[in-house]
Amino acid sequence: MSTDGTAAHAREDGLPPLVRRALAAALAHGFAHSCRPEQGRLLRALAGTARTAVGETGTGCGVGLAWLASGARPGVRLVSVERDPLRARIAADVFAGHPDVTVLTGDWRRIAERAPYELLVLDGGGQGKAPHDPPAPVAELPAPGGTVVVDDFTPATTWPPSYDGRPDTARLHWLTHPVLHATEVRLAGDLVAVVGTLRHRPSV
Repeated sequence: MSTDGTAAHAREDGLPPLVRRALAAALAHGFAHSCRPEQGRLLRALAGTARTAVGETGTGCGVGLAWLASGARPGVRLVSVERDPLRARIAADVFAGHPDVTVLTGDWRRIAERAPYELLVLDGGGQGKAPHDPPAPVAELPAPGGTVVVDDFTPATTWPPSYDGRPDTARLHWLTHPVLHATEVRLAGDLVAVVGTLRHRPSV
């Protein structure tokens, strides 16, 4: 989620109808931290590659989920988890009449209940950016060959990447993960997403 993601959509023309509906809900309830439209367009494009299921952590009021749903093929399941009960209810209302979309309330780990996913978007938990937020177990949640997206990084100019003068351990985790082929995708001058594909499951 981005600190100004909701407001950033106000400058965009041609938003998908479902995104406009979710955006209106976010604005009505004062939720500022939706994904940015640059992220949304990436999510819409990647959602079209899924054949069975898409998962997301951090629903917010449903803007990112609406981008995903706008790109997904008919019949593809979309599951999103939101820890705040009020926001989860708001998002569920946005997707009333969309039976392929499910909003779960609770900790992001609930995303495992409906795994595996061909596209897994970590936007509100499971990113590993904070001590209380361990990285999601991407060897378990995506389907074989599935794609993982980790949002809201700033562009790196050095290797290893750093943030606030310290090694960016979260970014390094995803870029060097042993079961991912991962890279950074520059979405704007100040915005990067890490996108990875599950290359194999670890030996047991």
